[in-house]
Amino acid sequence: MNTTPNSNRTHIAIFGKRNAGKSSIINAIANQDVAIVSDTAGTTTDPVKKAIEINGIGACAIVDTAGFDDEGELGALRIHKTRKIMESADIALLAFDASFVNNDYLLELKWKNELVGLEIPVIAVLNKIDLNDKYKNMEQNIREMFDLDVISISAKNGVNIDKLIEAIKSAIPKIEEISITGHIIKEDDIVMLVMPQDIQAPKGRLILPQVQTIRDILDNKAVIMASTFDKFEKALNALSKPPKVIITDSQVFKEVEKLKPEESLLTSFSVLFARYKGNEEVYKRGADFIDKLTKDSKLLIAESCAHVPLEGDIGRVKIPNLLKNKFGFDFDIDYAVGNDFPDDLSKYDLVIHCGGCMGTRKHILNRIRICEEQNVPITNYGMTIAKINGVKYI
Repeated sequence: MNTTPNSNRTHIAIFGKRNAGKSSIINAIANQDVAIVSDTAGTTTDPVKKAIEINGIGACAIVDTAGFDDEGELGALRIHKTRKIMESADIALLAFDASFVNNDYLLELKWKNELVGLEIPVIAVLNKIDLNDKYKNMEQNIREMFDLDVISISAKNGVNIDKLIEAIKSAIPKIEEISITGHIIKEDDIVMLVMPQDIQAPKGRLILPQVQTIRDILDNKAVIMASTFDKFEKALNALSKPPKVIITDSQVFKEVEKLKPEESLLTSFSVLFARYKGNEEVYKRGADFIDKLTKDSKLLIAESCAHVPLEGDIGRVKIPNLLKNKFGFDFDIDYAVGNDFPDDLSKYDLVIHCGGCMGTRKHILNRIRICEEQNVPITNYGMTIAKINGVKYI
């Protein structure tokens, strides 16, 4: 179970006010102590994510969040982090506290509307029914006010948790299965992978896009040959015929194009992930916009994960250097890492995103949506490198 990447898991996020029992609900669903439970309001500060397996759904990531009624300057930061969880949520649980009689649900209604606006299915969860014999009245009020299914539970005593899990199963949206390479290969095709193992490659293992692409090629019953760039020509010579497709790390796109057989198709891992995780056509338009950049243009380079930049980092070193070599000057560039993607993109002329291997498809598509709503072009690393170098790819 733990070998399934978080980016490929169904993300179930829980939202609600402080002390609504969100952490207890998470623990009850996971059947283990994932989150700290306390009577003190505001115990959960940063989002807590746990990989679990739910029978009938499969690999999931369940996310506990801070209360969206948190207060003060620090509370506002916590709420901001909670809101960012919406970007990657496949389904949302909206928690209510049955022990606290409250007819003012304006805040819950606001969040419900935001979630629905992002096309995220929402289930209302009325928790702590063990503390209120008249919880049925609250259940009916919530159902009428929010137009949602309501599952009444006691997370503490394990009451109706099975019903909640069944409701989650029923509400999970059908996620379109997209093959990484199925649109360009068929059974028995020979596929060459060019994978430089430089300082940025993790010691003793391959990076996630490479692993996922290899598995996808195998699922499509094609034949794989892999090499580092320095052994690329030797690998080609070992074949009786040219490979149908060559998939390369974007950083050696130009070099591989010069050496590849004319009949072999060329693409990169990042270009493939533009389709697998994002919107290829939107990214292509964003890449074409690169030719329109000027010395006054401001760029945002965004990554879906946080990592310590190493020598020759693609986002902080290689792409800025490629742009400088093309235009003859340095660009004003900001960086967004992990969940810190800005809500307001008005000051940017172009967003260049990573391949998105560590983010869910919904997470990346939400970022594309934000860019399109604000009329800011967006592309990704692979298409940027191909555009600057004039590389033709499929």
